[in-house]
Formats: sequence, C-alpha cells, structure tokens
Amino acid sequence: MGTTTLIGTEGGREDPQLPNDNAPFASLRPRLGDHAVHIATRALPPVWRALGLPTAAGALRHYLRGTGRPYRLDARALLALPVVRTAVDAQLDRWRAEASALGPGSYPADSGWRGVSIHRRGSADLWLALRGVQYRLTGTVDVPAHGARPTVTYRFQAHKSWNFDRGESEYGIPFTPFARLHETGLAREFEAEGELDGLVDSG
Repeated sequence: MGTTTLIGTEGGREDPQLPNDNAPFASLRPRLGDHAVHIATRALPPVWRALGLPTAAGALRHYLRGTGRPYRLDARALLALPVVRTAVDAQLDRWRAEASALGPGSYPADSGWRGVSIHRRGSADLWLALRGVQYRLTGTVDVPAHGARPTVTYRFQAHKSWNFDRGESEYGIPFTPFARLHETGLAREFEAEGELDGLVDSG
C-alpha cells in the first residue's frame, strides 16, 4: 500500500548551496602576486595527474579555465568512500526505522542536503578535489507486511558549491591566494555535481 507520508527529512536542507565570504568573480584588481599564484597553480594539474590524482587535476584545471560551468563528479567513486558510505548507510537505517514504525507500506523518503567531510587517508584524490561534499538521498522505503527487513530504493546526489574559502587553510596551506584567483577573474569557481539512480539496499 502506498502512502504520501514523507520520511527522513529531519536535519536536511532544501538547498545544497553553502554561503562563503569570498568576493564576487572578477570584482578585484589582480596584483603581481595573483599572477604569480596563477602561473604556479597552472603547473599543478599535470603533476597531480602523473601522481594518480585525476579528479583533483581535472577539478583544478576546470577552475583555472574560468568557464564557471558545472563540473561532473564521479558519484560512484564518492559513494565508495568509507566516510560517505557510512553516512549514507546511517541515513538508510534511519529511514527503515521511521518507516517500520508507521507499519507496512511504501513510503517516500528524502534526506535533504547534508554535508560530509572527505579525509586525505580515505582518498587523496577526492580530498584534494573536494575536501567535503553535500549529498542528498531520495527514494522509497518498502515495509513488508510479514516483518521482513524493509527494502530501500534510492538516488544518491552529490554537490560541491565552490573550492576555496577565503581565510581557511589545509595542512598549513592558506586558501586565500587561490580564492583571489576567482575574485580577480584569473580563475572561476563552479558547482560540481554527480548522481547515481536506481540504487537498491535490502539490508
């Protein structure tokens, strides 16, 4: 029996976009130091690719090209990361518990957008490319009448709003010089997106 009761939304957001304090694109005049950072940064993508970091190389190259067009993420690779897989599995378990409490039936579910940090030890490639990502699960939880474990059919979406936050750093490397490339028009931030549909989890 189907139902219109939407489950799993608590704690999620409607919008994947996150605010930042960076200046708008090309709103600042570039300095000599900005041009030097731009030249040095252009040397990184081929080095990263040679080191087996293709996602990081591609994302940085896309940033430097300055088109601002969306960048396609490998959602399957993201979902395979233990930190992402753990977050997704926890959400699916919450859906099952919530649906089971409502009784037999088929329940639409939506996690809303949630954040997860990517660690260097999990994947140096995806850590360099993203460092964190927003994800959303939407789908259906089927609760059988005979008490078996509910089955979840779902879609996984991933989203990253921008690359470099002014004032932040990672491993002692400040992001402000890289953020200024966007602010001075020497590079351009972009949204990174990916999705996987038709996923089934029977527990």
